[in-house]
Amino acid sequence: MSAAVDPNPATATAVWLHGVVAGTATPAGLPGIAGTPVRAVAAAGLVAVVSDAPLSEYGEAALRRNLEDLAWLERAARAHHAVVDALSRSGAVVPARLATVYRDDDRVARVLVERHDELAGTLARLAGRAEWGVKGYVVPGATPRVEEPAGGGGAGAAYLRRRKAQLSAREEGQRAAADGAAAVHAALAGYAVAARRHAPQDRRLSGAPTAMVLNGAYLVDRDRWDGFAALARELADGHPEVRLELTGPWPPYSFVAEPEAEQAWA
Repeated sequence: MSAAVDPNPATATAVWLHGVVAGTATPAGLPGIAGTPVRAVAAAGLVAVVSDAPLSEYGEAALRRNLEDLAWLERAARAHHAVVDALSRSGAVVPARLATVYRDDDRVARVLVERHDELAGTLARLAGRAEWGVKGYVVPGATPRVEEPAGGGGAGAAYLRRRKAQLSAREEGQRAAADGAAAVHAALAGYAVAARRHAPQDRRLSGAPTAMVLNGAYLVDRDRWDGFAALARELADGHPEVRLELTGPWPPYSFVAEPEAEQAWA
């Protein structure tokens, strides 16, 4: 039975998709988007975990406007991730992309039917595994110091020589960090089931004082998590030119093809 859309935009709702799982149970009392409780939509042996999204905030115009609001976006991302994270602790989950919204339950169920083989295969591939993240940042001064070249010419020439030496040292440090990051990624990827190297984040987003040279994601079997963390620590000790940050375990955001978003107002 298709869900009717309330003509009153203040009370009408769409369906926000958090993720797809193989089981039938959803975390009891877990709040979804906009604080509405999560619930299950089942079809073709799969379960979509969803929550109701008021069109007054998640309709076409409102959503477009809100996605430009960083504070709103952070709240929505946290609410969405909290559900996905809870699901991942109980078993494999295919996380949905942020702001994947459907008009009603029937359209969600149709996705489960049409993409059953793909989603079921992804769930089987992710079972017993999780994503780990490793970020690497340039460490200034970690490479041998370049000696200041000797020469005459007075104070101005000496300044130019020092400046050239500093720039050379900085470039050398950047190259060393980039090479170190490549070596770290290769070693971690060889340990993991699968790996992705994302584009480095801008400093304004990462909040780090130096440039990011590695933004890696690694899919790791549960029984190898301790070994992966130990390898990351070993690599950090072996590559002082790169400061490594290890995070996880995370839901496997980097290793799924998310269901396509469908406009709630369509």
